[in-house]
Amino acid sequence: MPLDVWSLYGLMLRSRLFEEAIAQLWHAGLISGEMHLGTGEEATIAGVVAHLREGDAMALDHRGSAAMLMRGIDPVLILRELLGDAGGLCAGMGGHMHLFAKEYLAASSGIVGAEGPMAAGFALSAQYVRPGSVAVAFFGDGAMNQGMLMESMNLASVWKLPVLFVCKDDGWAITTQSDQVTAGDLNKRAQGLGIPAVEVDGRDVCAVWEAAGKAMESARSGYGPTFLHARCVHFEGHFLGFQLIKVVRAPLREMPRIAGPLTQSFLQPGGASLQERLAGLKAISAALLSTVRDPRRDPANDPLTRARLLLQAEPLHLQELEEQIEKEITSILAAAMVGLHS
Repeated sequence: MPLDVWSLYGLMLRSRLFEEAIAQLWHAGLISGEMHLGTGEEATIAGVVAHLREGDAMALDHRGSAAMLMRGIDPVLILRELLGDAGGLCAGMGGHMHLFAKEYLAASSGIVGAEGPMAAGFALSAQYVRPGSVAVAFFGDGAMNQGMLMESMNLASVWKLPVLFVCKDDGWAITTQSDQVTAGDLNKRAQGLGIPAVEVDGRDVCAVWEAAGKAMESARSGYGPTFLHARCVHFEGHFLGFQLIKVVRAPLREMPRIAGPLTQSFLQPGGASLQERLAGLKAISAALLSTVRDPRRDPANDPLTRARLLLQAEPLHLQELEEQIEKEITSILAAAMVGLHS
């Protein structure tokens, strides 16, 4: 299959606009609970999903909507599910972290690391009833510290299961920087289990597409799993409304909400010592400064921007594609809201 940057950019743009629409619904209070988006992951997901065929399977993490959309699952059903409607993909019972589409062999879970056992199960089934098919597991770098994921990678290696383990590494485990909680090298962990490890820039859709294609062909040919380590960013942090990002984006609005309680706590008699309180304030200040310098705020790390640069030689074609996708997302949003149960 030849590289088609136009098609890949289309997948990425649909995903970005779709998730931006989700964010608007969440901010409007129409979607309840936490919301974890994949904005910033588009190149990693598109570069992998573009290789999937009928009979292939996906095991997804709590950011499953982008991969589901790119795989061709009805976006209206996905939106209705996120809105908690009975007409949603899972009858409104799963929410955004537990999306399932049986006919596409796609399943997501909010349990960190659960993608490993799901993908191994899909792949084991493929060996018996769908020869030549593969399973893909998408997970974050924090999941590499979960036992069930490592056990699944071990099993996949021993049994030569046709799995592509895709680690979407943004350098954060929820709100903790990964290097503070993860020891060693993730690629060497995979290699220690006998699994080839491939390092790739997860912001470069062409690089991901090439690496994923080779890994899947190897799996389809019976050579077992591959570990794809993709460096990426999450522009919204771990979840929508991540406080530190909110403060950096709108300091005049957000800082008073933090400064008041902090000052009151600092001056409160009793409790922790002055030294401990100063240490707490220092940690908060350091976190804010780190967020100001965070790569999530650098436009150069936007995979959509990088892919778009490759297509600017044909501006009219690019404009037509973008306008078409914008209309599609508007129509999807409108269709999802029709007759929505309150």
